[in-house]
Amino acid sequence: MKWVIRILQGLLVLGFIAFGLMKLTGDAMQVQTFTSFGYSLELMYFVGLCEVIGAIGLVVGFWKSRIGLLASGGLALLMAGAVFSHLNAGQGIGAALPAFILLILSVVVFIGKRAAK
Repeated sequence: MKWVIRILQGLLVLGFIAFGLMKLTGDAMQVQTFTSFGYSLELMYFVGLCEVIGAIGLVVGFWKSRIGLLASGGLALLMAGAVFSHLNAGQGIGAALPAFILLILSVVVFIGKRAAK
């Protein structure tokens, strides 16, 4: 089970780095998504920064389990907000699916890290 958690952790690192950098660089799709939610671009940059910091926390979490626990928990909360935002904006399940998958994987890593303590 330890290796499953590590593999999922690695996949989350890649996903959150990619999505975080898209937000930090002002990707047109991310700008459109945040404006359709009625959110400011400053919030988009903040969320992108949180995603990148969370991904770094997951990397550190390979050696420091408590940091991985905190990072996965924080990212799960962030993705719960993303799922809510997509559904609240009426975009449907399809638009919320990537955030929902990242939410589930973050929760699995969180539970795995917590069980390993």
